[in-house]
Amino acid sequence: MPQSILERCEAQGLRLTEQRRVIARVLEASEDHPDVEELHARAARVDPGISIATVYRTVKLLEEAGILERHEFRIAASGNRSRYEDADRDHHDHLIDMSSGEVIEFVDPEIEALQERIAERLGYRLMGHRLELYGVPLGRKPRG
Repeated sequence: MPQSILERCEAQGLRLTEQRRVIARVLEASEDHPDVEELHARAARVDPGISIATVYRTVKLLEEAGILERHEFRIAASGNRSRYEDADRDHHDHLIDMSSGEVIEFVDPEIEALQERIAERLGYRLMGHRLELYGVPLGRKPRG
């Protein structure tokens, strides 16, 4: 059973102020891939005293500890800001809607098998990968 973000922070001995705990809980509740500004807005609804600098320091700490994973999705609609998600999740890939900035998670066994075959054909054992697909809904042209 995967541990929560807070439990992993505590297990690693990270110093958890009350504001860091709020940020961790907000991250835990996120079903999307928020950027620092979105995290700050959500955390500030719980504790208005949380500064954006605290959020930046906290996500950096959690990323360095391997608790958060940072994504650099190229999304003009969202200003190409780094987005974050829990690093301890089942493997999945991403489809990024270039029109809206929405990030859609998916798993496709055929793609997974193909990647393994490609690595083997090139003489490698695949140890991990990231797949990001960029597109627009059918019938629409990309912005920017």
